[in-house]
Amino acid sequence: MSDKPIFEEIKHFNEIDQEYWSARELYTVLEYIKWDKFLNVIDKAKKACKNSGQEPKDHFPRVEKLVKIGSGANRDNLV
Repeated sequence: MSDKPIFEEIKHFNEIDQEYWSARELYTVLEYIKWDKFLNVIDKAKKACKNSGQEPKDHFPRVEKLVKIGSGANRDNLV
């Protein structure tokens, strides 16, 4: 185990070297048991962002990845 704080462990950088965190990783680190419960937290954060005069889409980009489902097909999954 690393000596770095957990939020540093799961930090990512985009192509212009801005740091960001994946909601899918954060919800586990913050010990949410269900993803849908964490989505409520994200929605509240987006509202707070908008209320502060910021554009939520600038701070909460929707990122999807394809995941395999039982039939072998792929579907989008919010990450």
